[in-house]
Amino acid sequence: MPKKKKTKKIKKIKKIKNIRKSKNLLNKKTKVEEKSKKQINLNQEDKPEIKKIKKQATEKKQYNIKDFVVYPKHGVGKITAVEKAKIGQIELQFYKIFIEKEKLTLTVPINKQSNLRPISSINQINKCVSILKTKPKIKRTMWSRRAQEYDQKINSGKIYELAEVVKDLNKNTDIIADQSYSERQLFEKAYDRLKSEFEAVLKTTPEEVQKKMDKALGRNKNLLAD
Repeated sequence: MPKKKKTKKIKKIKKIKNIRKSKNLLNKKTKVEEKSKKQINLNQEDKPEIKKIKKQATEKKQYNIKDFVVYPKHGVGKITAVEKAKIGQIELQFYKIFIEKEKLTLTVPINKQSNLRPISSINQINKCVSILKTKPKIKRTMWSRRAQEYDQKINSGKIYELAEVVKDLNKNTDIIADQSYSERQLFEKAYDRLKSEFEAVLKTTPEEVQKKMDKALGRNKNLLAD
């Protein structure tokens, strides 16, 4: 075979091999890329989709004269007036709130009314009655610690927490020895707070409210009679 033809043949074979090699490399690269894409997609599916939540616009609750409200540290009160006052160059508006149980009048600036809440609904009162009917939960911790927790719940202004304190400190007996002085004080404080909200919501007499609460608690009729 002449040398020229042999050389041409060798070059042709090399060219074909190079083309095949290039194709193999290209195929490998494509496979790696596809695998990477699949992995990325899997990772994205695993991650929860994060949606931006728009903050809800907060509206200030406007209370009127004769409205009942709850001030956490004092309980139910009635708005007796909405007044204005000037402090320096600033004009402030505030509510006058009368707390019947404590014979106390509070002055609450309208821009600080986040401390107030409207009285509960009928449904919330019914839920409280259901709470009063359940068994008390007695923790085995020291009384001083429990007393602190009960006091915090009473002053939280949350009606369900108030009902829980009444339920947990309730005794179905007249025997004083069964309840310490501090226990009885906390119970009566929580009971009176809850009772005053029941009265404001149900618009009935204190006697009727007491009957309703005592029935739910399983208490003797004359237990709280003074």
